[in-house]
Amino acid sequence: MGRKAHLENYLSSEQLKERYRQTKNKVESRRWHLLWLVSEKWKIKEAAAAVGYNYDYAKEVIKAYNEQGEEAIKNKPRLRKKTFGKALLNEAQLEELRERLKQPPPDQGIWTGPKVAHWIAQKIGREKVWPQRGWDYLKKFRYSLKVPRPRHQRAETEQQEQFKKRLPEQLKQLQQKNPTAKIELWSFDEHRIGLKPILRRVWTPRGERPIATVNHRYEWLYLYSFVHPQTGQTEWFIVPKVNVEWFNLVLQSFATAVGAGQDKIILLVLDRAGWHMSEKVKLPYMSNF
Repeated sequence: MGRKAHLENYLSSEQLKERYRQTKNKVESRRWHLLWLVSEKWKIKEAAAAVGYNYDYAKEVIKAYNEQGEEAIKNKPRLRKKTFGKALLNEAQLEELRERLKQPPPDQGIWTGPKVAHWIAQKIGREKVWPQRGWDYLKKFRYSLKVPRPRHQRAETEQQEQFKKRLPEQLKQLQQKNPTAKIELWSFDEHRIGLKPILRRVWTPRGERPIATVNHRYEWLYLYSFVHPQTGQTEWFIVPKVNVEWFNLVLQSFATAVGAGQDKIILLVLDRAGWHMSEKVKLPYMSNF
């Protein structure tokens, strides 16, 4: 059974209730809620469960209130631990590092904590700077860890930028050639999906290695997906293969699904996969470039 608590007579039960209802700070509101329930003769354990506190923390709140009054209920910001040690770089060196981070590191890869630490060591003439200090400076410049977006090594960035610049003009020209038709821009890509046996961990006595009999096999299907960027509308199809024959069937199904025809022309953006560019590809009521 929980114990009843003593509250110093700083505020009446009605005043505690009013504090709970009017306080906008969520942390303070929960503390006032706890005190109000206790003032209404709730046991500490019951009041703590009602506001979502554990028993020990609820006792701490009540004890602090009894000793300090309303001041103890304020949600005071905690002093943050100073994790950034003594500065290794002066202001000029900081700016130099900030600019250096905008360029690839010497190995032409990506910047990491150890690489930044190595750069700092060379800059200030130390034999070694701990990798953590490199991490600290990356955080100081408001860098964060993210998974890079993959880009094919043969991707031609300049051509991609030119394509983006030409696209609005091509849409405009298509509309001029077909003034009575509705023009929609769609994009297409495909992705392989499938099943493959995966060995997972199992419980086994220490010192023994479990054995699992498996039949290595896999099953693949392919997701063909069309996206209308302007509205977010999607059309997708699951097919067994990627080749011109299946691509033609999917294009026909897509054209039917979105109502492509003389009054609605679809400008479809594709990548340059061989089976996308084949002369055998048939475009039903669609324009491709």
